[in-house]
Amino acid sequence: MRPALVRVYALAATVYTAFASPALEHRASGICTLSASGSDDAPAFLASASDASCSTITIPSGTTLSIRSKMNMTGLTGKHINLQGTIKFNPDLDYWTDNAFTFDFQDQTAFWLLGGKNLLLDGGGTLDGSGQAWYDEFAKDDSVVRPILLTLFQATNVTVQNINMINGPEWINFVNEGQDVTFRNITISAVSTSKNAAKNTDGWDIFRSDNVVIEDSTINNGDDCVSFKPNSTNILVSNLSCNGSHGISVGSLGQYAGEYDIVQNVLATNIRMSNAQNGARIKAWAGKNVGSGIVKNITFTGFVETNVDNPVVIDQCYETSDSDCAKYPSNTYIQDIWFDDISGTSSGKEKAVVASLSCSPDGRCSNVNVNGITVTPPSKYGDASFECQNVELSGDDASLFGTCDTTD
Repeated sequence: MRPALVRVYALAATVYTAFASPALEHRASGICTLSASGSDDAPAFLASASDASCSTITIPSGTTLSIRSKMNMTGLTGKHINLQGTIKFNPDLDYWTDNAFTFDFQDQTAFWLLGGKNLLLDGGGTLDGSGQAWYDEFAKDDSVVRPILLTLFQATNVTVQNINMINGPEWINFVNEGQDVTFRNITISAVSTSKNAAKNTDGWDIFRSDNVVIEDSTINNGDDCVSFKPNSTNILVSNLSCNGSHGISVGSLGQYAGEYDIVQNVLATNIRMSNAQNGARIKAWAGKNVGSGIVKNITFTGFVETNVDNPVVIDQCYETSDSDCAKYPSNTYIQDIWFDDISGTSSGKEKAVVASLSCSPDGRCSNVNVNGITVTPPSKYGDASFECQNVELSGDDASLFGTCDTTD
């Protein structure tokens, strides 16, 4: 433990003993209990995490920890964070703008890094990102960089379960360089109470990680429900209810020149998608100065969609003009894809179109399988229609798409 943390923890114990602060009396059982100090609770929380005698850190029901400074809890081993109460990040925009942890990837920042081996975060409590101040500020200045609510960084054999996550300023969960990570029974809500929308509030972003499970959860947000960023492999997403999102998305990929992105072996199954921009989606950049990569062995199955703008999507011109996409096709190859058993209704934003598979030429999309797509548009648009370009299609529903032009 660093000396600074020893001093802070000792001070907290001395000042707040009467109020059962870090509950040092429970050390013999390995349980350390935190209580609210009335000021910044991050130092005491950090000290308990680094204290070998605190195998379990409890935030009791009815307790709200106010986190006013960043928390680096990486390199932990065998810790159980029993969050029964609330961890609330103070909405001091100036502090977090200057002090949050930073990531080069998509210019992200974070309140809290949690990492190490054999970790459990559970308890039925709440992580609160105080997002409203950020939503309102971002509406005035879209250069504002908003922190991620929970970042698992270099984490192995970690479970996060039975947690409520609310008011995330931007991404809710970021799994960065993780392995054997499970999220279960998570409830996410990122909804603005003003006219300014809660934007970019992805439920999960997986990056450079392997063996990740996300299951049995409910998400109400304003961007991707789950996004598989570069180098995400062996991922299971199961039994999610997503409302207001931008879909279950592979990508975006190929954003950075000189980078080779891989997303491989992903199963997304039993998904309920409502009032969303997209349903099952793959997105990759094209253009002059982009990267390359491969998307391989991806299955979207058992989706029930309601009022979704684009129920089934492959977009290899993501964030790219039509002219640049034609001149500089995507360098991300897409292979062995299954869209199976996808039902429900589209919103009609694309009129009768319920599936659009648009790829760059020269065989960049191959072995794309479509089976059991029964999404219907609003009745005023007539029967469902299906669009494709430069795609090698297979499956029972391939004929619905007609002939996909695979010429240059």
